[in-house]
Amino acid sequence: MTVASKQTQTAIDRDEHASRRRRLMEQMAPESIAIVSAAPERIRSRDTEYPYRQDSDFLYLTGFEEPHAVLVLVPGREHGETVLFCRERDPDRELWDGFMVGPDSAVANYGVDDAFPITDIDDILPGLIEGRSRVYYSIGRDSAFDSQVMEWVNSIRARVRSGAKPPGEFVALEHTLHDMRLYKSAAELRVMEQAGRISANAHRQAMRRARPGLREYQLEAELLYRFLDEGASAPAYPTIVASGSHGCVLHYTENQGMLADGDLVLIDAGCEYNGYAADITRTFPVNGRFTGEQKAVYEIVLAAQKAAIEKVRPENHWNQPHEAAVEVLSQGLLDLGILTGSLEEVVEQAHYRDFFMHRTGHWLGMDVHDVGDYRIGGAWRVLEPGMVMTIEPGLYIAPGKVGVDERWQGIAVRIEDDVAVTRSGYRNLTPDVPKEIADIEALMADE
Repeated sequence: MTVASKQTQTAIDRDEHASRRRRLMEQMAPESIAIVSAAPERIRSRDTEYPYRQDSDFLYLTGFEEPHAVLVLVPGREHGETVLFCRERDPDRELWDGFMVGPDSAVANYGVDDAFPITDIDDILPGLIEGRSRVYYSIGRDSAFDSQVMEWVNSIRARVRSGAKPPGEFVALEHTLHDMRLYKSAAELRVMEQAGRISANAHRQAMRRARPGLREYQLEAELLYRFLDEGASAPAYPTIVASGSHGCVLHYTENQGMLADGDLVLIDAGCEYNGYAADITRTFPVNGRFTGEQKAVYEIVLAAQKAAIEKVRPENHWNQPHEAAVEVLSQGLLDLGILTGSLEEVVEQAHYRDFFMHRTGHWLGMDVHDVGDYRIGGAWRVLEPGMVMTIEPGLYIAPGKVGVDERWQGIAVRIEDDVAVTRSGYRNLTPDVPKEIADIEALMADE
């Protein structure tokens, strides 16, 4: 099967995008309008731009990946409720920058009701806003577009004495839209599973390639090659390849260090595939064999991850996996003699935070730290089918840590998988990377 055909089978189709727009409009107040802008292009240096990545909300509702576009939802509009403004076809510009969809193809291929050139938006959009009582819009994400929206509204306000009716209220679009994004459809889960498979293949290859004397960036190169070779568009976030004590820096991304014999290497990496992120972390020995101390710490983190994953099921709340992980990690630190006292004291007084200072996971989807509230009305959110989260406990014992035996210092372990809530429990979307010690050592021995 070719990469192109694999991508086609695991893409979100136009019918699902249309369904999302309908569901959003059903939740909007009567006589309202929603405005969603595409992500702006960003300058990397002088006249060189960063590779373009569409705004996740815009992509979620349209599947449209070009810049300079605006989606407008107008429930009840006689001539069509979904309107897209986008660039017109321009053969001269396409010669330099590539194919452009254009308004005609946007209607045919993306399922919107109407499409206009983006250059006509100042003439058309104020007329769509006029008479609508509420504007659903995400203020503060793009200051330039915020100003443009206010110019349109103010142009209507300036004509009130002539009978124009401006909107009276702005409503945060993300309140409704981000709750929709939290629940993944069957099609979204298939895409995320494919992102997980590609990322898992990359992690396995990095394990096979690792050996003393390589640089961290050489393992990063293996990951990137696998991502792109199997059809992913890019890493979903900056790749972490942290060997030795670098693993104690949670967001280490320099990836310049030398892999040393006897050290562990922590890799936190995932690809983006058809707009959805994977997020996997594995920790393994550079030389393919864990030391006794490394095994001891590793087994604690693995047990904590397993305990946390078992708490991922409907009716449990968001924090229960974290609570389970904290208890296992705390007991492990006591067993190793790194902490003293009772388990109750260590947990209640958060003494474990010297060695586990982050949460056990986060929502995952189109963004690696995906949208969605973690609390509702002050209480932890109850887990429901379709939600996807990471489970990523860790222990980080920094060099020079006061009061800690030197044999433990410099050991950092994190283990992370992507887990979907199902009707009966959970499904691990990233099971294809070994995490049992025997399996890791066997993979690394089989070069």
